[in-house]
Amino acid sequence: MNALNLAENIIRLRHDKKITQEQLADFVGVTKASVSKWETKQSMPDILLLPQLASFFDVTIDELLGYEPQLSKEQMQKIYMKLAASFAKEPFEEVIKRVEKVEKEYYSCYPFLHQLTLLYLNHFMLAGDRERQQEILKKALHLCDHILADCKEISICNETVVLRAMVLLQLGKALEVIESLEEIANPVSAARQSGNVMVQAYQMAGELEKADSFTQINMYNEVLALVGWSTEYIAIHSDNPAICEETIRRVDIVAEAYDLKHLNGNCIALFWYQTAIMYCAQGKKEKALAYMESFLEAMENLLIEDGLIFHGDSYFTKLEQWIQEQEFGGSPPRNKKIIWDSVIQAFDHPVFAVLAEEKAFCKMKEELICKSKRCNSKRRGE
Repeated sequence: MNALNLAENIIRLRHDKKITQEQLADFVGVTKASVSKWETKQSMPDILLLPQLASFFDVTIDELLGYEPQLSKEQMQKIYMKLAASFAKEPFEEVIKRVEKVEKEYYSCYPFLHQLTLLYLNHFMLAGDRERQQEILKKALHLCDHILADCKEISICNETVVLRAMVLLQLGKALEVIESLEEIANPVSAARQSGNVMVQAYQMAGELEKADSFTQINMYNEVLALVGWSTEYIAIHSDNPAICEETIRRVDIVAEAYDLKHLNGNCIALFWYQTAIMYCAQGKKEKALAYMESFLEAMENLLIEDGLIFHGDSYFTKLEQWIQEQEFGGSPPRNKKIIWDSVIQAFDHPVFAVLAEEKAFCKMKEELICKSKRCNSKRRGE
């Protein structure tokens, strides 16, 4: 929210109405000098005069004051990305104070509060210790509860239910997550067929362009979902090599077919990382190193490229507008420097202790650190 612009607004509204300071003063029952002081910011009108002034100019009190309780999508993105960038270069507590400040300013702008919840969730791990991290997560939980209690927009509430469950999971409250999501996450829910019905309806109505875009978006999401589910699947079956090997074989085919390394490096990188962990746990060092190499290549490809990191390609030609309409418009929800740091930290997972003496593993990490420094230096110089 910008600072209140009462002085400027009184001047503008008075000029629009083509009246003098004296005429305005006569209407509200004050002296011409009082109006002059309002317009030069030497004083403010008595709060009891605000309804009268708003009525005279035929505006709301919010419009008179210049108060905007809601933000545009572009404003929300700009504030979020600025705060996310601040986490990468400023002390955590200083940035959190600014987050808390804008939270209070826009406490009724529920789409923005949803984004702030995501900001807390994406950066809580930067807090100094576990106790402080828990406090930040509880702030996020409070925002979710506020949105669900007061927001009337169904789509925001539905997204917040899932976001709240993600916060609860980080707080270790698994049973509460199950209670809140078990029904809506039902894989045989009729609601999951809505996409197919929509495509058929678009075709029947002759809206083929919409049918095309809608189908591409859902195909893209389903491919990413398949990889995401497979990541969880090999984690669940880490003690069953046969299931893991077959899952990895199938996902690698999908990754190559859809060129996921370039289309959405983050999604496939997470799968390859989990695969490397699984192979380490099985003592298969060579395979673990190979998949860490693939993980690193996907993340580097994602982070080194300029501009947006989420986009379409020569096959998914209809994604660009849809991606731009999302909360972050194709930009990552965390600053790239923080993502670089998290990739470096990924090499410190305890399971990789068996690779600590491997030259290839050490070289990968060293090169990653060097590339991270070069990329971050380049961005600071731009």
